[in-house]
Amino acid sequence: MNLNDTRIAIVGLGLMGGSLGLALKQYKVCREVVGLVRRDEAVTQAESLGVVDWATLDPAAALGQADLVIFSTPIRTLIKQLGELAEYCQPNAIITDMGSTKQKVVQAMAKLPAGLQPLGSHPMCGKETAGMAAAEATLYNNAPWILTPLARTDPVATQLVKKMAEAIGAKTQIIEATRHDNLVATISHLPYTLAATLTLTAGDVAKNDPAVWGVAAGGFRDTSRVAASDVTMMLDILLTNREAVVRRLAEAQTWLDKFAQAVSAGDEPTLRQMMESAAEQRRVLFQ
Repeated sequence: MNLNDTRIAIVGLGLMGGSLGLALKQYKVCREVVGLVRRDEAVTQAESLGVVDWATLDPAAALGQADLVIFSTPIRTLIKQLGELAEYCQPNAIITDMGSTKQKVVQAMAKLPAGLQPLGSHPMCGKETAGMAAAEATLYNNAPWILTPLARTDPVATQLVKKMAEAIGAKTQIIEATRHDNLVATISHLPYTLAATLTLTAGDVAKNDPAVWGVAAGGFRDTSRVAASDVTMMLDILLTNREAVVRRLAEAQTWLDKFAQAVSAGDEPTLRQMMESAAEQRRVLFQ
């Protein structure tokens, strides 16, 4: 299949789906980009913003002749839609997604009709502002894009999605779904819960002393940033990756307890060792 000749249908045109549509069009990756949305207003907005060539509420019109169908809705909605919309897809269509967790998604994909080619995928990017209006064509530049093929996935399908992602600036990797969920629980889902915890803790302090918000500066802004992420999206992520997230939270709690014990005891050598270790790891990661 020649990527330039494909029709790509995007199910859901929020930040991620809208940005994908913009990027596909800007880089002239495929023949046509179609959007499937749920509201009349979204059809008008999608076409006025130019995130797709055309949009519709009709799944048969959007998916019936699509070579590649990309689901870009919240995870639990996505899993439900895979079962509901499969009947509208043409035989041999490639079905992929942009969900932030993969095990539940690929389990649902495994149940798709035999004629379809399923492939889990996850672009590792985003921003706090949700919605189609926040879409930008450069969102995927230099972003990791993880591919999680199923046992039934034809290598041709994997290569086509890989080529598409790289055509809009992403850097692809192939990782098994369970391993993916364990990794993103560490570097994405845990940071969100910690940022939310930090913000809630500051909120508790503010109940007695509102001046805390007046002295908050860059450090608090940077460390609490992802707490402003889309709540529906993050709920779906946490609840579809519960086991891995709980493990990471327990490990983080162990480190918090160690800090608390060292600070309480005035144990400067232990504090210094932990702080220097963290600082060195951070420097190595982001030189």
